[in-house]
Amino acid sequence: MIIRRERPPDRPEILAVIEAAYPGAAEARLLRELFASREYLPELSILAESADGEILGHVISTRGWIDNVPALGLGPLGVLPARQNQGIGSALMHASIDAANELRETVIVLLGGTDYYPRFGFVPADSVGIASPDPSWGSHFMALPLTGFHAGIRGHFRYAEPFNGL
Repeated sequence: MIIRRERPPDRPEILAVIEAAYPGAAEARLLRELFASREYLPELSILAESADGEILGHVISTRGWIDNVPALGLGPLGVLPARQNQGIGSALMHASIDAANELRETVIVLLGGTDYYPRFGFVPADSVGIASPDPSWGSHFMALPLTGFHAGIRGHFRYAEPFNGL
C-alpha cells in the first residue's frame, strides 16, 4: 500500500470510495464541497493506494478555527468497505497526523467514534479547552493537540464553511 497526497485527477475515484464507505450519507457531497472551498489544504488530502493503483481510502483535514486561531478539522475519512479492518484507516490517520505536525499546525479536531480515535491520541476536545460547535456532540467531539499547540489556545471551534450545510 502507498500513502500519498491526493491529486485533482484522483477525485472521481476518491468520491467513489467515500460514497461506498458512507452509502446514502452526505459525506461525498461534503468532500466535493471541501475540495472547492477556500479552506481546502491540498497537503492534508491524503489517500491510500494499492500497488496496482486502486484508491483504497482517503482522509482530509481542512482549515478550521478556534475563535481566530487556525486549527484543523478532520473528515471525512473513508475506506472501501471490502478493505476495511485491514489497517488502511489507521495508516491514513497516522499519515494525516504526521503531515499536520510537519506543517506545525496547532490541533486537529473531529467528530467521531470514542472507541476508534483515542488510539491516535484524541481526547474529548473540552478537556483541552476547545468547545464544540454543537454541545450535544459531547465526548464524540475530540481533539489532538499537535506540536504547535499551547495552553493559550482555547475557545469555540468553527469548521470549514461546507460543514455548515450538513
